[in-house]
Amino acid sequence: MKFPLKIRTRFLAGLLLFASVGVSGTALSADGILLKDEMPGGLCHLRFPAIREETLSWDRPVLKDSSSDDIIDYYGSCDHDPLGKEEIESQKDQVTRQASRPG
Repeated sequence: MKFPLKIRTRFLAGLLLFASVGVSGTALSADGILLKDEMPGGLCHLRFPAIREETLSWDRPVLKDSSSDDIIDYYGSCDHDPLGKEEIESQKDQVTRQASRPG
């Protein structure tokens, strides 16, 4: 079955557009951020997986799987790094507080 050139061209253009959107979506989530909502004043609401507890002391900590129920809701600077020093210290403090709770 032969398709006219016009149909083939549109199909290939659509396929290329679809593929480029898929690639850009993957690139945006490569930093682990599941959601990034920009708010007025240069602030953002970010959602990203917590850092795996056993990796908090590593030079390069690792985020939990995105399907994990342990998701961080962060409100603050849009350039917040889920694996940056500030976030690592925050999650270390949280682990320490949880460990010191009775029961």
